[in-house]
Amino acid sequence: MTNHWIDLKNSDCIMIMGSNAAENHPMSFKYVTQAMDNGATLINVDPRFTRTSAKADLFAQIRPGTDIAFINGLIRYAIENGYYHEAYVRNYTNALCKINEGFDFTDGLFTGYDAASKSYADKSTWQYQKDGDNNVFADDLDDPDCAFQLLRNHVSRYTPEVVSQITGVSESRFLEIAEAYVKGTYQDDKVGTIMYAMGWTQHTTGVQNIRAFSILQLLLGNMGRAGGGVNALRGESNVQGSTDHGLLSHLLPGYLKAPAASDQTLADYLTRVTPANINGDKSVNYWKNTKKFVVSLLKDYYGESATAENDFLFNNLPKTSGDYSHMALFKAMDEGIIKGLICMGQNPAVGGPNAEHERSALEKLDWLIVADLWETETAVFWKRDGATPSAIKTEVFLLPAAASFEKEGTVTNSGRWAQWRYQAISPPGNAKSDAWMLHRLGAMLQFLYLFKLDFTDPFKSIRWDHVTDAEGGPDPSELAKRINGYNLTDNTLLSSFANLADDGTTSSGSWIYCGSYTENGNMTARRDRSDANDESGIGLYSNWSWCWPVNRRIIYNRASCDTNGDPWDPAKKVIWWDGSAGEWKGGDVPDFVKTSAPSAGVGPFIMRQEGLGRLFGMALADGPLPEHYEPFETPLAHNPVGTGQLRNPCIKIYNDEPGSSSAYPYVATTYRVSEHWQSGSMTRNLPWLCELIPNVFVEISETLAEAKDIRTGAKVRVVSARGQMEAYALVTPRIQQLRINGGTACEVVGIIWHFGYQGIATGDSGNCLTPNVGDPNTMIPEYKAFLVNIEKIIF
Repeated sequence: MTNHWIDLKNSDCIMIMGSNAAENHPMSFKYVTQAMDNGATLINVDPRFTRTSAKADLFAQIRPGTDIAFINGLIRYAIENGYYHEAYVRNYTNALCKINEGFDFTDGLFTGYDAASKSYADKSTWQYQKDGDNNVFADDLDDPDCAFQLLRNHVSRYTPEVVSQITGVSESRFLEIAEAYVKGTYQDDKVGTIMYAMGWTQHTTGVQNIRAFSILQLLLGNMGRAGGGVNALRGESNVQGSTDHGLLSHLLPGYLKAPAASDQTLADYLTRVTPANINGDKSVNYWKNTKKFVVSLLKDYYGESATAENDFLFNNLPKTSGDYSHMALFKAMDEGIIKGLICMGQNPAVGGPNAEHERSALEKLDWLIVADLWETETAVFWKRDGATPSAIKTEVFLLPAAASFEKEGTVTNSGRWAQWRYQAISPPGNAKSDAWMLHRLGAMLQFLYLFKLDFTDPFKSIRWDHVTDAEGGPDPSELAKRINGYNLTDNTLLSSFANLADDGTTSSGSWIYCGSYTENGNMTARRDRSDANDESGIGLYSNWSWCWPVNRRIIYNRASCDTNGDPWDPAKKVIWWDGSAGEWKGGDVPDFVKTSAPSAGVGPFIMRQEGLGRLFGMALADGPLPEHYEPFETPLAHNPVGTGQLRNPCIKIYNDEPGSSSAYPYVATTYRVSEHWQSGSMTRNLPWLCELIPNVFVEISETLAEAKDIRTGAKVRVVSARGQMEAYALVTPRIQQLRINGGTACEVVGIIWHFGYQGIATGDSGNCLTPNVGDPNTMIPEYKAFLVNIEKIIF
């Protein structure tokens, strides 16, 4: 989230897409309803009518996988009608920047596409025109080569009629939403926000979904302001913390890029990942400090062994040379390349795409370690129907894990607030915390490498000197201090990442958490509900917990003010320039140097080389502008937007997926229910929740039910190109037949996915049907749009 949970109450118009926040993020809805009590409009766009829809002022049912067409239509509506914040767009976005000559978009492809590799191998035409001093050329908004005009031309095709043809949303309802979100906020100088979750990300165009709304928010001047932003609702209590600390395969902690095989030295790595500054001093560009961040990380990892003379042991870090995402790993397991798997915090036998394939891949392993509270489907993959245990060689170890209230440490919520949780009770029996398990595993591996194996260097030099707690695991407070970082010259805790150095005199396990545990104590444990510094009363609560980076609650908050430093909205001011004091004031931490005057012209988007929000991008794998492509599996033979490119041309396909087929005529999507959680490992072992939702069900429209002679409660079989599942039918008006592409009927099937073959309540997983395809930027699977057939089971 660029903003945070409480800030939702400051919004004047809230659009929820790809999320059922009322059920799946109920605390967020507390602040949504507060905003509505203050006059805000709630818009919900979803394939189903949900409890969120029931509270909305405007609802639109959309065909799964068509969100970009809808948002591009809103972008077009804003530009063509002049409903964009021109002062914000001119000064805080790259609207005026000219793009290199030769850039083009023809028949669904941007320039630079290489058909052989299915990638944009040459992105040179996507870059800025620059002068000899590395300043980007800027002209007027009417310049045909400027980013604004390229965006305008690109979205010109997304008329209300075309949007309706693609999405199934009627033209009249689309225009109602456009008038409420775009025109309404523009004319009344209001602020809008977006809330999204996995319904937006789990697509082959997932990153571009978010990119599209980011562009709209920039056009409307909603980024950096109270009640604005682009706000992701994370699916678990500490998903944000996990990604912050390097859970993803392509990142180190603090969102530093992982070293590649080509990075032979630290200098090679820094040359590759550190962006050159553009436009002189107009950008703070935090990534210029990458060397400080990386060297301090290496000092935390290797301590005194890491010196300037040995490149701070940079080459001890693992190097990436391929695809290490979830689907790629299971493909490698299936092919016998990966021999062992440690599975913690997930249950891929239920939650993975094409789940039966993932279960089969586990059979090819030499060993599997599962750490969980219960015996999950992954732990007993060999018990499933169709498996032959005598033919499976995998040795399985099940480690009893501790529950969240049985361990101590931080969780970081969607709004980036790191909050300390205390241990309530000790784990029962032999159950241990994840940290205990990983600490013991690391210590044993270091012992083996030091004394029994030849390969010594990385394990010999790594710091595995954790202070342990009463249970023999690493002390959480000590870990938190290491993550924060030290001044190694006097062994004092650092107060900010601004104090990090690149000469080996500082350490930090994650630069974005520097300041979370200082000499003044554990900042994440603060519970001060007073908000004395918040003059506007917008609910920053800066002394409750700690928010990365540097306790900043709303990032890019410089954009909440005009070029003179005066808030766009004085009633909801975040920060402001005090000329007499010569500094920025306000309840939040300024997103740049506190004494940097507005006249310095520093751009508010400090993570960008040019300091500007990008209406036109340069780095994504599948294009500089969002474009509607059909999902991998689609009922359509042609792209309704009028290009020859049906699917995302850079799509990642695993295991030779067959693609669309007339044998599967209905669009399916998976979703959650509030009674069950994730793969159901916890909730399907709790009797009361199993009473509420004892069986897996699928939702279908009344028209589809009539055509198939299916009634509520009937047992049905849902089949895709990958497998099948049995479920009970729920015939409901919450899903309606859509009309797309010139009147073609489109039926949507909604499938809950929490079920498996273990626990009290059992049933087939909806992910037995989902494809092994992913977004080319993140490789996240396309769970939310695929094709199925459905038939009543006749007994």
